[in-house]
Amino acid sequence: MKYLVEVEPAIPGDGEKPSVGPAYRNVLAKDGFKAVPENVNSCWDFFRLAVEKYPNNRMLGRRPIIDGKAGDYTWLTYKEAYDTAIKVGASIRSKGIDKGEKSGIYGANSPEWIITMEACNAHGIYCVPLYDTLGANAIEFIINHAELQIVFADEKKVAEVIKTISHTSEYLKTIVSFGKVTEGQREEVEKHGLSIYSWDEFLLLGDGHNYELPEVQKSDLCTIMYTSGTTGDPKGVMLTNESLITMILGMDGVVQTVNQELTDKDVYLSYLPLAHAFDRIFEEWFISHGAAIGFWRGDVKLIVEDLGALKPTIFCAVPRVLDRIYSGLTAKISSGGLLKKTLFNFSLNHKLGGMRSGVGHEKASPFCDKLVFSKVKEGLGGRVRFIVSGAAPLAKHVEEFLRVVSCAFMLQGYGLTETCAGSFISIPNQMQMLGTVGPPLQHTEVRLESVPEMEYDALGNTPRGEVCIRGKTLFSGYYKREDLLKEVMIDGWFHTGDIGELQPDGSLKIIDRKKNIFKLSQGEYVAVENLENIYGLVPDLDTIWVYGNSFESCLVAVGNPNEQALKKWAGNNGIDGQDFAALCANPEAKKYILGELTKLAKEKKLKGFEFIKAVHLEPVPFDIERDLLTPTYKKKRPQMLKYYQAVIDDLYKSTK
Repeated sequence: MKYLVEVEPAIPGDGEKPSVGPAYRNVLAKDGFKAVPENVNSCWDFFRLAVEKYPNNRMLGRRPIIDGKAGDYTWLTYKEAYDTAIKVGASIRSKGIDKGEKSGIYGANSPEWIITMEACNAHGIYCVPLYDTLGANAIEFIINHAELQIVFADEKKVAEVIKTISHTSEYLKTIVSFGKVTEGQREEVEKHGLSIYSWDEFLLLGDGHNYELPEVQKSDLCTIMYTSGTTGDPKGVMLTNESLITMILGMDGVVQTVNQELTDKDVYLSYLPLAHAFDRIFEEWFISHGAAIGFWRGDVKLIVEDLGALKPTIFCAVPRVLDRIYSGLTAKISSGGLLKKTLFNFSLNHKLGGMRSGVGHEKASPFCDKLVFSKVKEGLGGRVRFIVSGAAPLAKHVEEFLRVVSCAFMLQGYGLTETCAGSFISIPNQMQMLGTVGPPLQHTEVRLESVPEMEYDALGNTPRGEVCIRGKTLFSGYYKREDLLKEVMIDGWFHTGDIGELQPDGSLKIIDRKKNIFKLSQGEYVAVENLENIYGLVPDLDTIWVYGNSFESCLVAVGNPNEQALKKWAGNNGIDGQDFAALCANPEAKKYILGELTKLAKEKKLKGFEFIKAVHLEPVPFDIERDLLTPTYKKKRPQMLKYYQAVIDDLYKSTK
């Protein structure tokens, strides 16, 4: 395998344990993992060193709104952000919160978010991001589960924190707004015996206090990031300082594969949630190099304007964003007239041919870049060097298209919160890696474990199996859930639950999910069995199969209606003379059942992406005879997809 070197041999199965393939490391890591510098024990040290080297560099920028319009970006320098972080740290310490304790941060990405994060890094306080898409009660759950004494919140989110006080005041004692605090909010909080501060008020608390920064070790925890659990409650993923700084150093190795490097002149658009490891790592990486981070205005419809104003050099995205860019470009081309369409398609095919023959994107067709594709590059701000897709698989045709037209290095990566976001990433300009997530990063070791019940063989001619990962970026456990750690960490290997296929060159293709949890295209996890249990409460349905995948942003379903209930509804609504099969095909019946599903989803306070957007009514119950159910009547999901593939395709077409 071109990009892999074997470090441990394969192990045959023994009847109790399945077989596992060889353990591999990236061939570029022959001499071992890249060492962490002796003077770096935490991300704070990266920040401190950047301040020493680039005190006057732009660090954190936002666009002020003047007379209803967005102005130019205004910036805090590295020294200004550092001084503010020192004040925030002193103020946190003045509330009796010391090393080893925890601080919550809740809200949209902002300079204050980063400054608070760095203040926590400086004092060895564990930063705990709060993220409301984890569920209706997630904020309350995390505050109590992590025993948060202090929560920093975006001004718009302060009210959401206050709503939890009656159930969280055992632990929560202080709320800090990144903006202002209303008198009503102050009265409500103080009524419960808690303190609340505006950002400016909080900065003054540390005045007159001189707190020495504690000694922080690489092995100390840095953050607890909560991620979706399969049984409802979020899981607190514990990441150490060593995990984060090893991952940050690994990012340097990625850009070096094409003789590039991150410098203090680079610029990053911050819009993906900082509560996710994907964005957190990229922002810490930029900080470690003294580079600039500009924040979006929080509206996806305005992101193109923000790109134009900021002119980033590296653009990170989830597939949903890149799908939108692809759709917008192709629609514009189709409506641009015959001449423009012909010129674009000729340029696309000409440059693609050069790239497929092994020529890098920057040399494949400079003429086409200048004449045609420069307009696409300008749409992304004009300076983008790298586009990185993560959080869910990117459709192969979208990746190929953007590799050609963006005039930038296009990469697709794979990782989990438990692996500190990045474990694999494709190599720029390697067109054979389309549709894969590339080889492992230099700090990661990988092996596949056979999954006999799904007929995946890690020792086959084309190795397939559960992706298992080992390395210094791995998490240290789930907070207060040692039982969950034992399920996924076996013999030093983290079992991801994802099924991968190793390609001949050593790149990895994600092809399946071992357990019944999957990601939608926007990166959100869906625990499908849990949803089916909820939707199964609809009285007019006997059973339901909920489906989604990483290339779509919504869920669809196939349901077996209760014949008696559906016929009763039909009679009450003037629909007579139809047998059960005809009734299931009736658009009004589908509309009714979908309405009932939506009503239940609202009652149960499901998240938006958990709502079913289209449903097919199947008059014949799911059965063993068609190989749709096991002998114990559990759904055989791969077989159901195969059987209903045409139905699923039609359902998704109906949502667009």
